[in-house]
Amino acid sequence: EVQLVESGGGLVQAGGSLRLSCAASGFSVDDSVIGWLRQAPGKEREGVSCISRSDGTTGITYYADSMKGRFTISRDNAKNRLYLQMNSLRPDDTAVYYCAHGSGDYWGKGTLVTVSS
Repeated sequence: EVQLVESGGGLVQAGGSLRLSCAASGFSVDDSVIGWLRQAPGKEREGVSCISRSDGTTGITYYADSMKGRFTISRDNAKNRLYLQMNSLRPDDTAVYYCAHGSGDYWGKGTLVTVSS
């Protein structure tokens, strides 16, 4: 059974940092496209970042324009976990962040990130 469980959200001041974690089970993170999406209050869900299958490398990463230079996606194959390091957080980064399998068929329940001004 595929499961994705996010953690690491919380309340942070603008300019601060958080590291989100996603524990995956039922599949291997290094053999999958996997990523993060978010949904802010009253807004549609949007893509944040994703990473390709490793294929013996660190994988190819993608970031939405507003996250480039601030967010970093990574994975720990041994722990079967995905991470999102978020720096220079802004109030408009406030959202529920979801970990998702690249197929689109599997999602976590999300973790709330709140950035205060």
